[in-house]
Amino acid sequence: MTAKPLLTALLPLVADLSRDLPDSERFRRLLQALRAVLPCDAAALLRLDGEWLVPLAVDGLSLDTLGRRFRISEHPRFEALLSSPGPTRFPGNCELPDPYDGLVDGLAEHLEVHDCMGCPLFVEERPWGLLTLDALDPKRFEPIDLDDLQAFASLAAATVNVARRIERLALRVEDEQQKAELYRQAHGTPNKELIGQSKAHKHLLEEIALVGGSDLTVLITGETGVGKELVAQAIHAASPRAEKPLISLNCAALPDTLVESELFGHVRGAFTGATHDRRGKFELANGGTLFLDEVGELSLTVQAKLLRVLQSGQLQRLGSDQEHQVDVRLIAATNRDLAEEVRAGRYRADFYHRLSVYPLKVPALRERGRDVLLLSGFFLEQNRSRMGLGSLRLSADAQAALLHYDWPGNVRELEHLIGRSALKALGRCHPRPRILTLTAADLQLPTTTVVPAMAKPEAVPDAVGDLRLATENYQRQLISACLERHQHNWASAARELGLDRANLGRMARRLGLK
Repeated sequence: MTAKPLLTALLPLVADLSRDLPDSERFRRLLQALRAVLPCDAAALLRLDGEWLVPLAVDGLSLDTLGRRFRISEHPRFEALLSSPGPTRFPGNCELPDPYDGLVDGLAEHLEVHDCMGCPLFVEERPWGLLTLDALDPKRFEPIDLDDLQAFASLAAATVNVARRIERLALRVEDEQQKAELYRQAHGTPNKELIGQSKAHKHLLEEIALVGGSDLTVLITGETGVGKELVAQAIHAASPRAEKPLISLNCAALPDTLVESELFGHVRGAFTGATHDRRGKFELANGGTLFLDEVGELSLTVQAKLLRVLQSGQLQRLGSDQEHQVDVRLIAATNRDLAEEVRAGRYRADFYHRLSVYPLKVPALRERGRDVLLLSGFFLEQNRSRMGLGSLRLSADAQAALLHYDWPGNVRELEHLIGRSALKALGRCHPRPRILTLTAADLQLPTTTVVPAMAKPEAVPDAVGDLRLATENYQRQLISACLERHQHNWASAARELGLDRANLGRMARRLGLK
């Protein structure tokens, strides 16, 4: 072949190297040009994947070829091509079976391939795959100069290399976009307000303000649904790292292997499906805060690896021996009793002590008295806005029902209850009202609710003493305990005690409580 036809075929492919094309299209054009310069019935580009060859593009072969995986040890011609540093042509009378026998496209009958040649591809001086040409005519490739195939092989290797570089750049862009989105979420989405006025809630806010300004590791404990993630957000917002990202990971939502990858990242080829390098949550949170929710669900193996990071600030991505230094403030949360887990041997004592540098307990909703009504107001307003109502409110009996309920699901249960009840109540209203009032019947709280435990009255002798004085003493203790639970709100206390507010006031004055 003269230089001019070869150059004419190569120039469009060289131009393609600078264009953003899908890999499939880039490889298709390569094979088309190859068949135009080196006449053949079929051409294929295959990638080396361990002991297999995977077809990436075919031209002239049946479409199902792309779904095949050729084990190299079962195909001696592929073995011979891979073992050669340059192009190889098999003679027409070669007795080695051809992998493409019967796969040439467009033939009514399955004919065997009679002429075959190919060339290994090297990318970054490592074997990458094969370029193969096949013909039904046993003498088709006799006049072909193998140097022409070598020229195409070099261009094919350059094409593959460009495709890999473009893929890496695209993944890097995607990675940076992910990081930018995390920053945007950290700065653009306002944290939900911690609502409440009870003594327990005010104490929690004081603790948050105190520990927020430090860099101590915080272990947030509390029942499910109390708002531990909101507390973590508040701690981060009160810290010098507030302008850096807050990265969250739910440790209970992933299996151990994925938790490790999510935390520390991985390199390409570290496991099946790891097609590119990826930073973990620690690296994404560098300079900021990492929040590990449900940290009590971590396995002992992951605990050991986390302990090393917390002690040294150094980590290794999965599949890599390279160290990465990170500066991360850790906040963890759990609803488990980790001290008990340590005693039971299910949790590492050294990891537990590293986590609980500053333990912070979030009170249950039943311990917060009238805060349940304040939180209800917040959720009512949210639902009013979503439903397009003029007003969404609670009746007196609905408020009393909320105050008397034990809230095993805490704030999360209250949020869901308000949303569900409002939707059902609105669905029963025809026509659509401007003001919707939720009653106790709308809330459908269990009738067998647990009333918050009252302070036990002092023991009264069974059959001695003044009955009137004993009764007054009991009344005094009962009213005092009820007022304490309701932050000395007399109206709420009266509702709980089943009394009129005025009557309760008169009784309190008689008992010396006013």
